[in-house]
Amino acid sequence: MFAGSIEAIAGPAAFAATRPALGYGPLVDDPAGLLALPAGFSYKIVAQAGVTKLETGEPTPSDPDGTGAFPHGRGTTLVNNHEVGGGEPYRVPALPGLTYDPGAGGGTTNIDVDVRGDRVREYVSLAGTHNNCAGGKTPWNTWLTCEETEQRAGGQYQKDHGYVFEVDPFDRDANQNPVPLKFLGRYSHEAVAVDPRTFTIYETEDASGPNGLYYRWTPPARFRGGKGALKALAQSEGGDTAGTLEAMSCYHGSEHIQDLSQATRPGTRYRVRWVPVPDRDARSVSTRKQFADDQVTRSRKLEGAWWADGGAYFVASFARHSDGSVNEHDGQVWFYDPKSQTVTLKTIFGVNTNPDEDGAFDGPDNITVSPYGGVILAEDGEGVQHLVGVTDQGKSYPMARNDLNDSEFTGPTFSQDGRILFACIQTPGHVFSITGPWGRPSNGAH
Repeated sequence: MFAGSIEAIAGPAAFAATRPALGYGPLVDDPAGLLALPAGFSYKIVAQAGVTKLETGEPTPSDPDGTGAFPHGRGTTLVNNHEVGGGEPYRVPALPGLTYDPGAGGGTTNIDVDVRGDRVREYVSLAGTHNNCAGGKTPWNTWLTCEETEQRAGGQYQKDHGYVFEVDPFDRDANQNPVPLKFLGRYSHEAVAVDPRTFTIYETEDASGPNGLYYRWTPPARFRGGKGALKALAQSEGGDTAGTLEAMSCYHGSEHIQDLSQATRPGTRYRVRWVPVPDRDARSVSTRKQFADDQVTRSRKLEGAWWADGGAYFVASFARHSDGSVNEHDGQVWFYDPKSQTVTLKTIFGVNTNPDEDGAFDGPDNITVSPYGGVILAEDGEGVQHLVGVTDQGKSYPMARNDLNDSEFTGPTFSQDGRILFACIQTPGHVFSITGPWGRPSNGAH
């Protein structure tokens, strides 16, 4: 596992880069012009926007994004987000009972896949949400899907957006009558990670002007996570403000850290304090604007999140002086340790000066921890796009390359048995199952 030993800079960096790793070997061009993989690996298309069909006959929706994988019999059920914001060709069908706001076209579909990685069926599990980006798995095997928006009701939208919703991968009845988990805040949610011991939820915000925050939701006393528990809490008296929502504020000794880009060396560790969010539903002021810069620690492009190794991993995609960042980089991976209440920089990608040349990486977004060591990151940067592996020694390697276009990768996640890596190319909208000779990726130079 990704066990806290990543103490090196990944990729070509302005701060003295390590060499790239061999990983699973060089990528082989795809004769179909779609997905390049190392020798011995292969892919299947599990879903394709506008091409494959839902059970009800409508086409698979556009813009697949964050994805959760759940064991189901001898196969896997995927809960696949659709980051539909309004202009995409294929909306999530607004089916009766599964629709929060018929004016919004985002949501989730569930995709059943057999043990070989072949598609079995796909159906709507949540509709009428807006710009569903990433999310996270719960310890009780459900999916939290996140709206990356601050859209208020008005015009085509009948309800406010910017919430988190829970989706059950197996129980269709549980997904009836969607309820926003307002206690988790209303803002441009990206991803979440859930502590299986305390049921605390950690959340990333992808926003600018000012840059976004990292949040912690602490459940109320005697709350026990489990099937239906979050929905019941949201519907209870005072449910909109149940528990405590706080924003991260970092310190190095007595020095307050205003921006995570301040850290340029892996191993940098900050002590964390948590500051209560005054108005989590952002009725008049966005949550991130409710704080002065000396109260919280901001970051440009907070993205993917994943719980592993007793803590929460999260990603910052890039930072530039022009967006108010202290230093420039093309990606950071952080780890929050709830026991020590510290956050540690695990990996940093330096600025990629040649994004159109294959072999350099920038803009990590979604993240998953690999059962074979290290992590897999979905690249959402400039130029050539990859699935990027980072070994447990902090060295980067290409896991896959988009040979079709320059669209971002999204939603990497492994099946429970580790035999299949699922991932998406967002536009025009492919979901893949990837199999091959998995094992611990090589740290050797190629």
